[in-house]
Amino acid sequence: MTDLLRAAADLVDIPSVSHQESALADHVESVLRGAGHLRVDREGDCVVARTTLGRPRRLLLAGHLDTVPPFGPGGHRIEDDTLWGLGAVDMKGGLAVLLDLAERAAAPGVDATFVFYPCEEVDRRFNGLGSLMERRPELLSCDAAVLAEPTGGVVEAGCQGTLRVELTMAGRRAHTARPWAGVNAVHRLAPVLSVLESYTSRRVTLDGCEYAEQLQAVGLRAGVANNVVPDEAVVSVNLRFAPDRDVDGAEAEVRRLLADSLDPAAGDRLTMVEAVAGAPPALDHPLLASLVAATGRPPRAKLGWTDAATMAAAGVAATNYGPGDPLLAHGADEHVSRTELTEARDVLGRVLGLAPTP
Repeated sequence: MTDLLRAAADLVDIPSVSHQESALADHVESVLRGAGHLRVDREGDCVVARTTLGRPRRLLLAGHLDTVPPFGPGGHRIEDDTLWGLGAVDMKGGLAVLLDLAERAAAPGVDATFVFYPCEEVDRRFNGLGSLMERRPELLSCDAAVLAEPTGGVVEAGCQGTLRVELTMAGRRAHTARPWAGVNAVHRLAPVLSVLESYTSRRVTLDGCEYAEQLQAVGLRAGVANNVVPDEAVVSVNLRFAPDRDVDGAEAEVRRLLADSLDPAAGDRLTMVEAVAGAPPALDHPLLASLVAATGRPPRAKLGWTDAATMAAAGVAATNYGPGDPLLAHGADEHVSRTELTEARDVLGRVLGLAPTP
């Protein structure tokens, strides 16, 4: 039987910062090709392994290969059945579970597709799963999908959409010793910031899971010199919205909230920068319902965006489930326990219809 903690540690020791996943993709491909019951395809640094047994349903299990940049020295540390290291939670623990399941999936109750892909942690235009969906959608054909993101062993249903706009406030330059001769664009941001500060989260319950929307200022650009009244100030605003909204509805909500703070006649404007819809919980799908049952825990909403949305956009019911505390992701203290890895393997194994591990 695979020592999941050791397997995850080996993955942690293979650096795979976004855009640098080839060595890990090579390792994953080698492991999967060693399992004779799988059909393995590789597209760039995307590795896909599938069973082809003609089962009436197919479940896709996916995990991203990349990590955020390191905080210090690389490598792993194991203490008291706990693995520490970059990516231990997000998401090399989950990858170790998927590789173990793939190696054991010679005769699952449902056909299985295992997807390992790069560039999830960076701008979506680089996302390996999205690119694979465009180039080789047949490799991702399935009835339902599980993203093995860290969820603390709880099904985190669907995901939020995300939208970013920029508000440009106009002003007029003047010398800072004589500010009455100009209009300070930064000062004109005050009503916008007040709206953001006083925003009350909209909460929506879908399939018993509560999605809490969030609106935040996430960036600011202004000023040309220390002795010049700024004639332009740009604030970047991010909305995380519930999956009952589409992108158009989310944009309309942001424009509604900020309309009274803008003066188009003065040159103020709101510009859409990027947006992507979320994924509905879809927990009524039989495969996802069986996943919830296998955990023995009530599901909760996924607060944040994941590639569940990539699958949902293709008409696939998708959710998130994997080992590790999501609050530890991207932190210097990432760690995952043997118990968490074993539980995730056993739960997903039951959904796949695999024989229990000894």
